[in-house]
Amino acid sequence: MAFDEENVIEITDDDGTVLRCELYDIIEYEGKSYALLLEENSADSEDPEVVLMKYVEEGEEVFFETIDDDEEFEKVQAYIETLEPVDEDEEE
Repeated sequence: MAFDEENVIEITDDDGTVLRCELYDIIEYEGKSYALLLEENSADSEDPEVVLMKYVEEGEEVFFETIDDDEEFEKVQAYIETLEPVDEDEEE
């Protein structure tokens, strides 16, 4: 999978490390939006690192927020695992 520079997002983790990620998908769960981000260094691997964050729109601004509530994170993660994988060939 090629890294799409148009969808690159830089996020800073708790240690101050900047991660370059590609916005893979936005999902809706219980009235909230969540972003699935693929880490740049793992985007081409068979099992890429996925970062799950809240996706918040305020006017024309978009924010990615850490999910601080462990229970919320686990519920969203479990929901994502129930979704059908998207076959990129079918999208086109």
